[in-house]
Formats: sequence, structure tokens, C-alpha cells
Amino acid sequence: MSTTTRVFIARLAGLGVFDPNGDRLGRVRDAVATLRVDRQPPRVLGLVVEVQHRRRIFVPMGRVTGIESTQVVLSSGIVNMKRFEQRPDEVLVLGAILDRTVRRIEDDVAVVVVDAGMEQNRARDWVITRLAVRSGMRLGRRRGEVAQLDWDEVDGLAAPQSAQGTTSLLALLSALRPADMAAQLQDMPEQRQQEIAEALDDNRLADLLEELPDDDRVHILSALTDERAADVLEAMNDDDAADLLRELPAADQERLLQIMEPDEAAPVRRLMSYGDYSAGGMMTSEPVVLLPDATVAEALALVRNPDLSPALAAQVFVVRPPQATPTGRYLGTAHLQRLLREPPSALVSGIVERDPAAIAPDASIAAVTRHLATYNLVAVPVVDENQRLLGAVSVDDVLDHLLPEDWREMDADPIQADPAAVRHHPANDAAPNDTARADAAPVQPVPEPAGDGNA
Repeated sequence: MSTTTRVFIARLAGLGVFDPNGDRLGRVRDAVATLRVDRQPPRVLGLVVEVQHRRRIFVPMGRVTGIESTQVVLSSGIVNMKRFEQRPDEVLVLGAILDRTVRRIEDDVAVVVVDAGMEQNRARDWVITRLAVRSGMRLGRRRGEVAQLDWDEVDGLAAPQSAQGTTSLLALLSALRPADMAAQLQDMPEQRQQEIAEALDDNRLADLLEELPDDDRVHILSALTDERAADVLEAMNDDDAADLLRELPAADQERLLQIMEPDEAAPVRRLMSYGDYSAGGMMTSEPVVLLPDATVAEALALVRNPDLSPALAAQVFVVRPPQATPTGRYLGTAHLQRLLREPPSALVSGIVERDPAAIAPDASIAAVTRHLATYNLVAVPVVDENQRLLGAVSVDDVLDHLLPEDWREMDADPIQADPAAVRHHPANDAAPNDTARADAAPVQPVPEPAGDGNA
């Protein structure tokens, strides 16, 4: 059971959607979910937000950083303005689930769904776990009583059995890490691979493509419509999107880059201009970047982002404006260990380190590897001739390029230690790590439905 606050979706309808600076972007109109078989709780993929001129767009749940009783806050003000189009495996919660008549399994009584409560699971996916339902009229009352039931306590909302093959497989894969899901996918027929790809949302498919061998991910991306392929490329890390596009014919590269949002395509184009085995070709253009007036508290809040790899979360890079890469002049790096030793109100500009020096984008992979090893770093900044920060190369970026091209397809050597030895090792007598809850994304509570169940 998730420890985060439950949010009832009907209460979100009409709430304003704001960027981190408090500027209003639009209003929530619905939530998009994907139903699963066997009464498994459905995943909430994102929100349908109405912006100017009554245009409705899709905002992934991963972009939502705060949900309050009066507003929804996003991680940035940059949103994809492509008009929302519902896919075959998706349902609109307010449009398709609310007011549905279902049956309570316990006593086979018909009830009406009046609200749906979602919360984050351990994988940080939002899932609908509870339903507020109203029973029929009793003792002459005009309205029935409202009760809350677990999703699996009602019948009538599961995905149709005709979709059970792919949906059941998705349910099994959803609990896996992207790398493990990719390993499972490689053993499937091409048709089933494509069915899985079509059923995944853009973010999940992006994570999967980042872990697949080049041939497989090119095949999957090429089978998508151009619009869907562009959406998935936008959801990928810029360096991974650039690597994938390099595997496509030049005409296909340019066509997809033209369809992508300009602000999403620009960093990918920039990365593609560097050599594949250079620092510029390996780097990510989205490390954690802060301005000199940022505080230690702000830096720690950013590195808690669960979407960051451990290597990128180990330090923040401080620059003069502008903050987006390519930034203003690079001032230095503040490492996580140093941040933890400083008062939350301290400025990051006062604790940055300039040594060891940054590297140039044309540095070879051998030079980058030596630099990381010499100074015991997990990531190194990349700057241009004017000392502007372009990005950062992390240890995992280097490993991806040092390993053989077919390393994902090789039989893995056993890396699990002897369970008995691990169980009796003195280090295991330490207290359990309780950082998982502390790192959970803050979500402000939304009141649960009152007794009358009005949505």
C-alpha cells in the first residue's frame, strides 16, 4: 500500500494548473488511465488539461510535482501543446468510469461510481486504488449511502477479455525495471513486441527503448506513426534520443526532428552534431543546473527527483544565467556530500569547486574515462570554448559506449553474492535504510469525499 496521500480525481476537475513560478497554464478536465484485466488497479497516465482557446492537451503524471485542494503544480512551464488524442487502450476517468454502474463483489449489489481515488505505488506510478460508490435508495431516501471500496472489490471495470493476452503480459512487465523489461521483450516475437510498444504510454516506452539494442529499438520506433514516434523521442533522455536517431536514415531523422516540439528537438540536434564517441556525443544536456543565488535547500530538493540517475543526482552544476544548456559561464560543481554538510540557507555559489577542470565536447572517450577515474568522479561537466556549460558525461554514459554493442544480448554472469554470506556479513547488522519515504515526491493532500459522495 502506498504511503502517499490519496487524491480523488473528481475533485481535480476544474482546478487550475500552474508552473513552478505560479503562472497559470490551464485547467484540469480529466485524467487518463489504462484499464487492466483481473480487477488489477489501473495506472493513471496523466491529466487532460484545457489551455487557451479550449485546446485540450495531455500532461504526463511524471510532470506533476504538487496536487493541492486549489491547484495542480507542474515541474516546468514547458508543455507539449499537441492536441490530446485518446488511444484505444486508454480511458478517461471522469468520462468513462464515473457514473458507471458496477457490482459490489461481496454481496453482488449494484452500486454507482461517484469518484476514484489514486495514489502512488512503490514504483512511483499513480494507480487508482479506491472507488467512492453510492448504493441504491434505501428506506425512502432520495440518495443512497456513499462508501469507499478497494478497486478489486467491484466487478465491471476490468479491461475486456479480448485484450487479456497483451494486457496480462503488461501487468507482469509493469513491475520490472526498464532494463529487465527490455530483456524480456527481446525473447518475444516481433508482433508481440509491437503490441507491447503500442500499449505502453510514451514515458514507459521511452524508458524501454533506452534499454534495448539498436536493432530492436529502431524496429519498434519505425513501426510507430511519426507523431507517436516524435512523442516518444521527446520523452527520452536527449542523449538516448540522439543515439537512436543516429541509427535512422537521414531523411527519417529530419522528418521526426521537424515533428518534435522545437524546444525538445534543439538539444537533440546539438548532441547529434558531436562525434558518437566524444564527450559531446555521450553527454546529457539535462544535468542539475542552478544559478548562483540558489540555496542548498533548493539543490537538495532537485537531486531528490526520482527520474534522475544516481550519477546525475550526485552533484549540481552552478552557472551564470541563462540556466538552460548551453548556459552562461560555468562557475563550478557542488557535490551532494558537501551539500549535506551545509546549512539549508547557504548559497551554492559559496561552496562550488572548480577543480578538477571541466572537459571540452571534443574530448575522446579515453580522455573522459581517464578523467573520471583519476578524480574519482561519477559525472564530469562539459563546457565550450567560452566556458558555457553544455552538459555532463556520467559514468553510465561512458559504460554504455565502452561495452560491446551486443552486451545486452549476452548471457549475464552471476553477480548475486552467496545469500548465506550476505546474511551473516557484519555490515548487515546496520539499521535498515529508510531513505525511500524521505525521497518521495511531495504531494499535498486533497480531502476525501464527504459522506454524501458529491463529486
